[in-house]
Amino acid sequence: MTASGTFDSRPPPLTADDGQRWWFVLDPLLIASVGFITALGSVLVFSATRGPDSRFDPLDYSFLERQIAFAVFGLILAVFVAHVNVRRIRQWLPAAYLGLIALLGGLLVVGANVRGARAWYTAGGFSFQPSEPGKVILIVVLAAALSVEEVRTKRLLVALGLAALPVLLILQQPDVGTILVYVVIVAAMIAMSGVQLRYIAALAVVGTLVVVGIFESDLLAEYQEDRLQVFVLDEEALVELGPEAARAAFNVEQSQIAIGNGGLLGQGLFQGTQTRSNLVPEQQTDFIFSVAGEELGFRGAGLLLGLYALMLFRIWRIAVRATDSFDRLLTIGMMAMFLFQVFQSAGMTMGMMPVTGIPLPLVSYGGSSMLTSMVALGLVMGVYRRRFDFAERS
Repeated sequence: MTASGTFDSRPPPLTADDGQRWWFVLDPLLIASVGFITALGSVLVFSATRGPDSRFDPLDYSFLERQIAFAVFGLILAVFVAHVNVRRIRQWLPAAYLGLIALLGGLLVVGANVRGARAWYTAGGFSFQPSEPGKVILIVVLAAALSVEEVRTKRLLVALGLAALPVLLILQQPDVGTILVYVVIVAAMIAMSGVQLRYIAALAVVGTLVVVGIFESDLLAEYQEDRLQVFVLDEEALVELGPEAARAAFNVEQSQIAIGNGGLLGQGLFQGTQTRSNLVPEQQTDFIFSVAGEELGFRGAGLLLGLYALMLFRIWRIAVRATDSFDRLLTIGMMAMFLFQVFQSAGMTMGMMPVTGIPLPLVSYGGSSMLTSMVALGLVMGVYRRRFDFAERS
């Protein structure tokens, strides 16, 4: 309680002696949760891609090796980003944002067409999805735009304009899953920026109309429409839609069967029936959570979600204890990104959410997703470290 009789919710300041101990500079629980999630994710990727173990067809370690390489490189990036001065981050923002716009625009010309969407650059066996790091760039840009004492109409319109340009370019690919992540990020950061409630209500109405307009337009690829219809329509209605819708329904059904097979304790690591038979499509990426459900059961899948809950809780605490509005909004944006991706990715494997191809952070196979998640966590750790720097200056 302060001298004025009010309660002070701010944490006690860190001291110089505290700074000499590494666990005050880096959040140990956040690091532990991220480490366990990443390690478990690598095991699940290996299970989904290892192939049959026989004399004529040996195990495939290539996916596991690449995933570990992505994680190690991502960890190095996270440590580097955590130590970058916040003023330098702000200096890099214009170049990073313009680079993102250029990369997203270039996809429409030279991007690889994968199932009707131009979302990837490919060269020499490697692929890169600009919209993944674009999530982090957008969060930092919005944090800079909204970190003012009072968000007035002009400032809000500037922030919305900065967010709208990459979203419109991604819509031209089109990539519905990534657009949803961007929308959630923007909504969360605006809602927590202190903007007036009437603005939030107006944005909610406009956002709903835009989403409905997208679904009713011809912008979506056929397979994307089928995925959404599978989630909304019943089985009898799906029969009339043709083979593409049936295939989309089959994918979700196989994932649900895999999770159901796991029961409470699971069928055992590398012993999943659906996983070993390759019946679940894109299981190392879109449907990776079904591997956890089948082989580790409710107990193992629950443990994975519990680790995510711990990670998100620590990010939330860092946001609450941030020393300025920029750091607070930046951390809130990262939390919104991770929270929605975990909810959506796990939910779609169980038929609770439509299939959108959103990766499970730190678990799904892929370099773009892994590196983006690690950089995001590095920025969060940078916010945590700045608490100590602020205390020392004080």
